Amino acid sequence: MSPTPQVTAALTRMFQQHRIVFWYDEKKELRQEYEALSIPGVEKIEIDKNEFGVKYRILREEPQQKFLLYREGSPPPDLENWLLDVQLAYGEFKADQVSLWLSDLGLGPEYWDVVQGHEQFFKAASRRTTLKNILEVNDTKPIIRMKMLAVCAGVQNEPRLESILLALLDELASDGDQKKRLIRDCGLDEFLWHRMGREFNYASSQPGVRDFAIELFKSCYILGLNEEAALNTEALVFVDHWNDSHKYSPSFDDLSDQCADVLNIESDLHHRQMHALLDIDCFSLIDQKILSDLVKGILERTLSAGDCEEIIRRRRITHWYAKYEHIYEAASCAADFIAALDQADLLMSSLVDGVRKYTTTWYRLDSLYRKFVYHSRKSGQASLLGKLSDLVENLYSNNFLLQVNDNWQLVLSDPVAWDAAPYQSQKNFFAYFVDSYLVKNTKIAVIISDALRYEIGTQLLARILSEDRYTGELEAMLAMLPSYTQLGMAALLPNQEIKLQNNGTVIVDGLSASGIDNRAKILASGVSSGAAAIHASQLLSLSRDASRTLVRDNQVLYIYHNRIDAIGDDRTTEEGVFEAVESAVDEIIALIKKLANANLTHMFITSDHGFIYQDRPLDESEFASVEVSGEEITYRHRRFVLGRGLKPEPSLMIFTSEALGLAGDLEIAIPKSINRLRLQGSGSRYVHGGAALQEVIVPVIHINKKRSSDVHQVEVDIIIGQSSFITTGQLSVTFYQQEPVSPKVKARRLRAGIYTREGILISDSHDLIFDFPSENERERASKVRFVLGAEADKYNNQDVFLRLEEQVPDTNHYKEYKSVQYTLRRSFSSDFEF
Repeated sequence: MSPTPQVTAALTRMFQQHRIVFWYDEKKELRQEYEALSIPGVEKIEIDKNEFGVKYRILREEPQQKFLLYREGSPPPDLENWLLDVQLAYGEFKADQVSLWLSDLGLGPEYWDVVQGHEQFFKAASRRTTLKNILEVNDTKPIIRMKMLAVCAGVQNEPRLESILLALLDELASDGDQKKRLIRDCGLDEFLWHRMGREFNYASSQPGVRDFAIELFKSCYILGLNEEAALNTEALVFVDHWNDSHKYSPSFDDLSDQCADVLNIESDLHHRQMHALLDIDCFSLIDQKILSDLVKGILERTLSAGDCEEIIRRRRITHWYAKYEHIYEAASCAADFIAALDQADLLMSSLVDGVRKYTTTWYRLDSLYRKFVYHSRKSGQASLLGKLSDLVENLYSNNFLLQVNDNWQLVLSDPVAWDAAPYQSQKNFFAYFVDSYLVKNTKIAVIISDALRYEIGTQLLARILSEDRYTGELEAMLAMLPSYTQLGMAALLPNQEIKLQNNGTVIVDGLSASGIDNRAKILASGVSSGAAAIHASQLLSLSRDASRTLVRDNQVLYIYHNRIDAIGDDRTTEEGVFEAVESAVDEIIALIKKLANANLTHMFITSDHGFIYQDRPLDESEFASVEVSGEEITYRHRRFVLGRGLKPEPSLMIFTSEALGLAGDLEIAIPKSINRLRLQGSGSRYVHGGAALQEVIVPVIHINKKRSSDVHQVEVDIIIGQSSFITTGQLSVTFYQQEPVSPKVKARRLRAGIYTREGILISDSHDLIFDFPSENERERASKVRFVLGAEADKYNNQDVFLRLEEQVPDTNHYKEYKSVQYTLRRSFSSDFEF
């Protein structure tokens, strides 16, 4: 190390007057300074039982040389000091460490007690240097001590009590104690707990970081219940900042759980009402309690779907929501499903009426059931959701899926033809939807996603519309019977005649429709201006230039996508079909963007068939009571049989090929309603091939890519009250969402808080989600209460700003969205509560 400039300068001045200088290091703390010292023309000698030799050298051998004589420790008694006469004749350098440190830091003698009282802090040169870098001219003694605390805690760039506490709590969560011990060793702990008393009203006979953490969580819990607590409301502000911190939120999670155990919060929650807990955010057990009561309320029908929506909305902006999101979503879907089923009239008067009612209302029951199963599985909470799953499953299977298809069966009995005009038949897809683009010489792409049933199409359309510059329309199409892949894929091609083979393969206009290569040939035969068929995975792997070449060289593209059926049609993976749906939607969005980037603006999405899925093992009653028999059985499937001279049975529908719009003499037997046929080696929960609504109504989505942007976020206003003054420790503000959210009007997520002109947050902050879909203006207003922290006291009679901030995408940074100005004018009497 280098000696301090002050030591060097002082000794240099002394050697201008004296040839010999004595230096007694009485506290034995300046050896490093001595050893590092180098003054031109000065020889250094350490006195250590060598007094006679030193005296002879400096007086006899080198009488002109300058010497610095250093002794570690106090001077010897005069009678024992061989060099006393020399010392009296020349000079003695006196340097106490406190004076040197003060000089090094640029502090005056009035700060002597600060340095002397915390000598251990200043012994480390690194700490002195760090402190020196953050000291300012007008720093008071408390500010200097606060900065010393910040150095010990490793947060010297933010020398505030909040930052120091966050660092200490983070260390506590990781079972460390280095920072805490350093603060104690430097004598700063008394100052720390004194400030904690002032800021938080914290008092303890055994103050410590762990003790404070326990009291902090306890007080926040009690304050949230509007009861009297040991700590003041500054605790709420601090906890809000803590759990919102990207850096420190993991320690918040750990210590929250530890303190919940110490405080026996679980036992206390047993006696609390759910609605009293909705705005408290200090323990994950609170979410568990709310979810437990929420599920119970849904099961017992004491909570409406609207009640559930409001409860979940209030929890969505809390710290723990992400951890329990799938449970909340499952509960929401269950409540909505039960409410929708209660209101559903499952009767229909005709085949067309059945299709119309399914595509306007009933499809939503399939969608809610699917999403409930998906979120329930993702949550991993089989015990919590077990009874609710049983309820939803029974209602879905018995009160909806079976009942609606039994009613559908009544309008299917002995149909003259498989037709639901004005809804298009699948075999007319190419002629009705694609040909019009060929006539206009417009390029078109058709994405065919295997087993993309109608209700999934509604979800996909919503996703498409939420994308910028995309428009879309959805209509229903009646799939071919039997509703299986070979026939559905064939029907989507240009065709004059479709014929079933004995083994279930399909012939289109004399050509086999099995496999993508054969389908590409049929497609090319119907498109003179160039057509191609490609697997979705192949398209996604193409470079930008290759995909543009593909579009340039072909007027029609058929893209075959298979995610849902690939998972569902295998009995070892069929239970994962609803997870596959979510993946399928993401993949189709990627396909759409890939095609758009290849300069294609018109696209269709459709499917070969739908499916039925029930998330539990089936009862015997759900299988057909008889085995299909007849003169000739050519092909067996879980939901249909092909043959000739098939024997009529009460549980079967038997169609001729002609009745289904097919060529040939094969007969098709389909079990009524949702019954399955037994087929060895096949799954049974996921099936298709029959005539159930969910199997035969498929979506046709027409997509257009626009040139200009058509998506925007909702605007949010801050409603200012009659006064622009903040006169108490709290401020209530109303925020208003200007318009309902929709696919093209996106929700907006903002962070709100009260800031000084310098950008210092002096209140708690709130994450707010503005996603209200209501047309009712009153239902798009939300009131938020802000609690001012102790930091606000420094800015009394100054202007402050209620600021809405928006996160910069893909970063942890925020930019200002809107703000309003207030004047902080708090009277001392506002601190008293009477």
